[in-house]
Amino acid sequence: MLEDLTIKDFALIDSANLEFEKGFTVLSGETGAGKSLLIGALSFLLGGKSGVEQIRPGCHEATVSGTFLLPPEAAAAGAAIPMPDSQHSETEEHEARSAREWLSMHGIEPENDRILLRRYVRENGKSGAWIGGTAVTRADLAAFSAFLVDIHGQHEHQSLMRVSEHRRFLDSYAGLTERVASFTALYTELVEKRRKLSELNANDADRAQKIELLTFAVEEITAAKLKPGEDTELEEEEVRLSSYEKLFADIEAINAALGGGEGGDSIISALKRLRSNAQHASSMDAKALGPLEQRLDSAFYELSDVADEYQRYAQSLVFDPERLTQVQERQTVIYNLKKKYAGSVTSPLDEVLRYAEQAQAQLDAMQSGEEGKEALMQDISRLEKQVYTEAKQISALRVRAAETMSGAVVQVLSKLGMNGTRFSVSLTAKGPAPQQTGAEHTPMQLCGPYGMDNVEFLISANPGSPLQPLAKIASGGELSRVMLALKTIFAASDPVGTLVFDEIDTGIGGEIAVSIGSHLQNLAKNKQVLCITHLASIAVYADNQVKIAKGVSGGTTSTRVFPIAGEERVEEIARMLSGDPASSESIEHARAMLQKYSSRRQ
Repeated sequence: MLEDLTIKDFALIDSANLEFEKGFTVLSGETGAGKSLLIGALSFLLGGKSGVEQIRPGCHEATVSGTFLLPPEAAAAGAAIPMPDSQHSETEEHEARSAREWLSMHGIEPENDRILLRRYVRENGKSGAWIGGTAVTRADLAAFSAFLVDIHGQHEHQSLMRVSEHRRFLDSYAGLTERVASFTALYTELVEKRRKLSELNANDADRAQKIELLTFAVEEITAAKLKPGEDTELEEEEVRLSSYEKLFADIEAINAALGGGEGGDSIISALKRLRSNAQHASSMDAKALGPLEQRLDSAFYELSDVADEYQRYAQSLVFDPERLTQVQERQTVIYNLKKKYAGSVTSPLDEVLRYAEQAQAQLDAMQSGEEGKEALMQDISRLEKQVYTEAKQISALRVRAAETMSGAVVQVLSKLGMNGTRFSVSLTAKGPAPQQTGAEHTPMQLCGPYGMDNVEFLISANPGSPLQPLAKIASGGELSRVMLALKTIFAASDPVGTLVFDEIDTGIGGEIAVSIGSHLQNLAKNKQVLCITHLASIAVYADNQVKIAKGVSGGTTSTRVFPIAGEERVEEIARMLSGDPASSESIEHARAMLQKYSSRRQ
């Protein structure tokens, strides 16, 4: 429910701050006063189009904000409502099912069951919107506000004009909303499984080729019998074997220097002499030279051990050209494998081994795919039967509900000044018609995500005229009355809490206006209803009345919006009756009408 609306520098409205109550509120004013500006500001707040022309002349920014009281969670649950977009298709259903659920999905918390919407447009064309304290896009604002308000008239929030909504209206009337939601989930599962099967079938040739390539790779890598780190070991061995002569010469030189020959000029021989001299010197000054003698001994033993190791290495050093050839051939095998299966020829050998593991895993998955494909086909067969059976049952219920609903709408329309109007809920098959007797089609051809029916409202507003799509009606007043008829019969199940009617009284008067006022009053038992009207016979049924007046001050035209009650309301009703708010006859007539109708609280 809309609790308050604040408007600043929007069109001709310089400033307005209104509080709204439950029930039926009428918006009235003289012709040209700007009654539709208030609805325009509300439409702007709810995500309607914005433009610099909406800014009050001489100002830099137009802003509109409003506070909405959210319905209790249980009452909020209902059919999912899509974004009010003319390009909306039946496959683009909004996933949230209530205003509270939408807020929860977007991480927005209401305060005391209330949410503040705010929107602005600046002279440079920039605009912004907030839900609570969260900045949102226009699309998000429109999607959320569709749960709160439905505007009927020459405005954007016209769910009746979207054929995709007609199916929702019928399902709501038939009590099928939850059942259709379950069907959609079943249909979605079928679509997904058919998509997977299609991919498997379409990729059979590619799949066979890939299996062949992966098999070859696994076999080639496995046949090589690679060992982790083998490439590094081979590289070290290849360097050693290919540098035999230089390595042998270096080792010989080291051994000659360390071990020495008969001439006694080796490092080991020199150290032996030094140890003898050090021992003799230490005997004369053990305190100072003893530690040095020990260090010299350690160096001697360590170097002697190193000399022995070099001698053993020299004895093991053998030139093996055959082994060198084997190593180089093995390196060539590894090089080619890296070139095929690793990032580069310098990559670690582990990359080749990992490729083999991954290729084998893919092969295993593909080989088990045939079994999975068979199971998938069985699931699809089962789901197709379920989808088709359920779609037929839903369609049968829709057919019965369509007939009842058509009669109910016609009955209400006759009381709203559209006597002789024919209204029909048309159901046509989604799938192709059989080309010959016995022709069969799959459930995917016969059904959509919401069943096997295309639902559209048809109407003939003039006797003798053929039924035509509702969207072809040009009159905003007729559209508003059709919506009023629908909202009357849907009052209990429709989740939208605030209804706004503009131009509902176009071309009517007398008893019809009284009937419309009565219907709006009845509708307001379950909804908050706002209505622009110039007819007193409608206005007197309202619980509340707001007046829109235009004035000129300081050479500037502005529109004022303010609630009226008591004598002010009597005078406004009198003006609506005769154009003369001061006439005693009009005043008395207005007072009598208010006393007769506005006191009727049901």
